[in-house]
Amino acid sequence: MIDERTVRRVAGRLARWRAAPALHPHGVLCSGTLTVTGRSDTGWGVPWLDRPGAHRATVRWSRALGLPRRFPDGLGLAVRAEDAGGPGNALDLLFTSSRSGRLGRHLPLLRPNALSGPYSTLLSYRVGDRERVLAAFPVPGPDGGPDATMPTLWQQLARRPVRFDLRAAAPDEPWRTFATLSLEAVHPAPATRTVSYDPYAHNLPGLHPTGRLRRLRDAAYAGSRHGRTGDGHDG
Repeated sequence: MIDERTVRRVAGRLARWRAAPALHPHGVLCSGTLTVTGRSDTGWGVPWLDRPGAHRATVRWSRALGLPRRFPDGLGLAVRAEDAGGPGNALDLLFTSSRSGRLGRHLPLLRPNALSGPYSTLLSYRVGDRERVLAAFPVPGPDGGPDATMPTLWQQLARRPVRFDLRAAAPDEPWRTFATLSLEAVHPAPATRTVSYDPYAHNLPGLHPTGRLRRLRDAAYAGSRHGRTGDGHDG
């Protein structure tokens, strides 16, 4: 069994070695819009999901392991919906490249192409009265779907917005769309801006991650911060 001390120590050493976060060390920071579609039938039992609305989104697209770009990597899609819970109260959703099946949605998948398949939260969320996994499914463009490796995202966004359908499903349910995400621009100098995403600190009533593995995640992030700064004050 992996314990918190081991996770913190390994993350700290990795961050110190690469002088960057232990996981998702490099990424592309994008701006866009997250639009909640609302439900016209039975609803989700979550006020934010059950009424339509649009929110400014800040999204970080990154390679989880930081492998050389010629290799497949786990891809991360970190989404912040600004003011989702009211002014100053954001919602953070962290997605990782995965498959969409009942087992595959819980396992990270190394992928060379950023838009060739879905991203999921891997762990379950409490959505109303049920546990469900959330996922982001790329929407094919008019040409049938771009060949979007990480270095070409600037070109893709220069041509058109990159869109995702955000969906949720319990093991005995089909995927159902609750929102759309449109990425519209890349920040010209992403290294000058840091966004610390935390789905445990930034969630909504009735929509939050379950507590499974939270302590290991917190230990990894604490170790990564300490490895980069020696004092734990860097996000």
